[in-house]
Amino acid sequence: MPPGLTFEAWRHIGRNLNTITNSSGWWLGDWLVYGQNRFPDRYRVVIEETSLDYQTLRNYAWVVRRFPVSRRRDGLSLQHHAETAALPEDEQDRWLELAERGKWSTRRLRKEIRQARELPAETAEKDARTKVIVSLHIDRKDLWTQAAQAAEMPLLDWITKILDEAAVAGE
Repeated sequence: MPPGLTFEAWRHIGRNLNTITNSSGWWLGDWLVYGQNRFPDRYRVVIEETSLDYQTLRNYAWVVRRFPVSRRRDGLSLQHHAETAALPEDEQDRWLELAERGKWSTRRLRKEIRQARELPAETAEKDARTKVIVSLHIDRKDLWTQAAQAAEMPLLDWITKILDEAAVAGE
């Protein structure tokens, strides 16, 4: 850095370096995709040229294919886009919009997506199951257990089957 650099000039350099850093993954990915059909040995050459590993380069190319230039968000990194790349396009756009508006880190975006995916499953599971407690005399439990064993079923599955059959017969 030149001596006597002002704070504003130093910040400006930092912003430019950040832009270059955030853009370099996109540039490498676009470069790889361009060379896909033209240069079959491109990964070997790129690994030698960049010292990046094969999987990193594959990830860049995969994300680039999922996000044409028109869908990329300048305010978010390639890593933000990578977090959503496996989702359908409408979900990608929704999550990237939230991340951009909220100035989320990639870690925060990953966490929000994970939590959103877990919630519906938990809710569905809670809604789909009801716990029933039955107090039985020990003789009845033994009788039911023997019947379940004769049917080659676990006791709870046997009870559910018998109750379902009774419910259908009673309709």
